[in-house]
Parts: sequence; C-alpha cells; structure tokens
Amino acid sequence: MAPSNKTLKEEFVSGLAGGTISEINYVTAVAPEQTAVALWSALQLRFSFFIPYTLPAFILDFLLQCCAILAATTIYSSQPLTLVLSLLLPAIILLLTASSSSKSKVPSKPPSTPATPSSSDFHVSSPPKPQSFQPPTAYRPFLTNYRGTMMIVTCLSILSVDFRIFPRRFAKVETWGTSLMDMGVGSFVYSAGVVSAGPLLKSRASQTSSGLATRLRSAARHSFPLLVLGLVRLYSVKGLDYAEHVSEYGVHWNFFFTLGLLPPLVALFQSILTIVPSQTFLALALVSGYQFVLENTSLKAYILISARIDLLSQNREGIFSLVGYLAIFLLGQASGLSILSPSPPIPGLISALSRLSPVKPVWARRLRVNPSTRVLLNLAVSSALYIALFQVTHHYRGLGLAVSRRLANLPYVLWVAAFNSVQLSAFCIVDTIFHTAKIASASPSLQQSKTQNQKEESVSLVLRAFNRNGLALFLFANLGTGVVNLSLDTIALGTWSSMAVLVAYAAVLTVVAVGLEMRGLVLKL
Repeated sequence: MAPSNKTLKEEFVSGLAGGTISEINYVTAVAPEQTAVALWSALQLRFSFFIPYTLPAFILDFLLQCCAILAATTIYSSQPLTLVLSLLLPAIILLLTASSSSKSKVPSKPPSTPATPSSSDFHVSSPPKPQSFQPPTAYRPFLTNYRGTMMIVTCLSILSVDFRIFPRRFAKVETWGTSLMDMGVGSFVYSAGVVSAGPLLKSRASQTSSGLATRLRSAARHSFPLLVLGLVRLYSVKGLDYAEHVSEYGVHWNFFFTLGLLPPLVALFQSILTIVPSQTFLALALVSGYQFVLENTSLKAYILISARIDLLSQNREGIFSLVGYLAIFLLGQASGLSILSPSPPIPGLISALSRLSPVKPVWARRLRVNPSTRVLLNLAVSSALYIALFQVTHHYRGLGLAVSRRLANLPYVLWVAAFNSVQLSAFCIVDTIFHTAKIASASPSLQQSKTQNQKEESVSLVLRAFNRNGLALFLFANLGTGVVNLSLDTIALGTWSSMAVLVAYAAVLTVVAVGLEMRGLVLKL
C-alpha cells in the first residue's frame, strides 16, 4: 500500500542533519539581508526612490526585501555570491556617485567681510540651555531592519520548507546539528527579548518598580492570546490530520505554547535581577546549569529516547527546551537595553582603558558624545563574547558539545546569541554608512531635521510593516502555510511552479503587512 500524502510530508521533514554554520552565516548574514537593505538605502539616498511610495516603489521594495531572501534560500542557495554581487555592486556605485555629487554641491567659502552679529551668533556664544527632556527609549532604524528581515525570513521559510526547491540542509534538524530554520526559531525569541527592553527602560526612567503579582498579571495578559493560538493550532492539526513532526516539540506542544509561557517565566526571573543585576550573566548561568544537568543526569536520554507514556513525556521537548529559550530571551533583552537606551553604556573594558590613558584619545571623546558608536561597540563586544564562548563549548578542542535545537542546549543558545549579535552589528554598520552619506549630501537645514517621520523614511516600508505587526503576520503566515499544504501537493511541484506559489504567498503576506502599516493599524496579540 502506497504511503499517504501526510506520511510523505512528515518523512520529508524528518531525520535531517542540517548544514554547516558557515553556510548559514553566508546565506543570511551576508546574502541578501544587509545587501538588500544597502541597495534600498542607496536608491533612497541617490534618488529618493521610495518617496512618494508609489506602486513601482512598492514592487521594487517587495523584490528587494522578500524575493531576494526567497531566492537566496531556494534557486540561489548553491551560489549565493552571485546574488550578493548583484545587490551589492549597484549599492556601492550609487553610494559613491551620491558622495561625489554631494561634494560638487558644496559652495565655495565666501570672502570674509565684517558683519553685524546676528541673533544666531549670540545664541552660539550664550551659556548652554538646561538639558531637555530625554525619552526613555531611542529609535534605532537598524533595529527595524533587523526585525523586519528576520520576520520575512521566518514567514517565508515555514512554507518554503514543504517544497523540494528548499534545500533539506536548511530545514530543522532531527536532534544534532545546525540549520537555517533552527536559527530562525531562536532568532524569533531573541528579537522578542530585544524589544522587551523598551518597557523595562521606561519603567527605570519613571523610577517605578512593580511587584511580582503585578508583573505576573501583566505577563498573563500577554500570554493568554498566544496560549489560545497554541490550542487553536493543536486542534486544527489534529482535526485536519495535518502533517506534523512530533520530535520537534512533542505530541501536543507547538511554538505558540513556548512563546506564551515565556512572559510569566521572565516575570519570575526579573526578581532575581535585583540580586544579579545582569541579564547576560543570569542567562548564561541558567543555561550552563541546564547543560550541566543534561550531561550529568539521565535528563538528556529522557528527552531524546524515552517512551511517550504520559503528558510530560509526550511533550518533553517543548517543556524542557523552555529553559534554553528563556536564556535566549534574556540575552536578547540584555542587547535591547543597550540598543534602545538613549545613552548606551560604554563597555567596561573600553571604559577602563579610557580612564587609565593619560591623554584622552579621539575615540574616547567620540564615545562620550556619540550614542550610535557606543551601540555598535556594545554589539561588537557581545558578538566577540558569544562567539568565543560558542567556540569553547562546541569546538573539538573545547568541551565538544553538539548544537541541539531540540534540547535548546548551551551551544544552541550561544550560537543564536552570537549570530544575532553579528546580525545587529552588520545592520548597524549599514545604517551608519548610509546615514553618514545622507547627512553629508543634505542641506544644513535638513541635517538638523531629525523628526520621527524622517527617521522612519530611512527604513523600507515593507520592513517597517513586518516589524510593527510581526506576531500577527506570523500567525497569518501559519494560516497561509496550512491552506497551501492542504490545497497542493507541494512535494510534487517543480522548480518554477514552486517559485510561483512562494512568490504569490510572499506577495499576499506583504500586501497585508503594508496595508496594515499604511493605515496605522497594529494588531496586538
């Protein structure tokens, strides 16, 4: 008897070993996320192509932000360098021509003549005004780029994985190994931790601290919709006899349950931060303790090979991996506190070197006055720390621990943290390059104009849309994935038929996202 379509689809995503970390880094960290954003920024800098936001602007925005990453993970997965160069070279040319044109616009200095002092002259020489009100959080355009691209990759991959055009090495691994989709799951949680730093900074600015009961009530309001969605997905999968991968989270568990249980866990662990005032240290201590238990007790064997005889054993992957995802969330929150703070801290080692130096170097003075430089430096230090720790735990000359998303173990947590820190650093560098070029080419009046709307104009509308309604769009993407899989035999489709379906799916998702954004609607879940 021939196996059913459900069985074939389950076998299609089971027993996979993943790919290499270098390939994942190459496809995602280099191609085409930063390069697509760079080309978008170059077009905006050189031609203001996306103002006003016309239909051609939307189409090009969609091609850059959605179709580029779709191509990188499908038809260009074996030759991403071609895609990188096709996006990067035009961006470099446009940046250089914009720089040269701005130099030609600089007026020659007029001859010096005596002039009557103006009011502006007196304003410059007058005593400084008292410091104005500083908002508790800062707007960082590169953070929108990062979260927007992460959401797009996630939403596209959850459907692409069901097509043969999507390489099996990018799909989730069975137990040990690394893959693009394994990183996507962790990045989703990490980015949620980054944005969770905003309310925390506002609470610190107002010098108010809520008790545990208040925090738990607030967490319950955030958790309830996610847990409901988890139940809806559970009953939909079971009721429609939909293909499922049991060893991913368990018999009944799904990713919505993981997301729904993180807020109350974070609320509980926030009490510990009064004793251990560092999310980074707390997260690393938590996941290190979890790894110690995995290696020195029977817990690892229980999670991986025990029989599924009761509710706990049936959902053991989802339940115990909560420890690792909580650590990922806290590490993301630590990064967010630095990124979103109007006055980011200077890393301790750099600050100590600056104090010990008898002559204050130029970079030390720049760090004091330039928050963006401090943000980038913090991200660079975090990246170096997580990469070093990952090498110690994963490399054969270190502890030799294998990465496992199924366990959400220590190497997996460090890999996710290192990857996302590098991603944020790259987006910050791209934003800094094009922001500097824009300031250089702008008129003095525009250089001093920094309203919120003008800052948002430096970010793709598609990326803003996916960032602002990320969770709602993720839900919509899950529904769309179900509809496509129930309607089509995705495994049997050829290359161009698969691409046609995936591009149409991406277009529908993007139209919904941009429609919500242009109407100013934010769907809270």
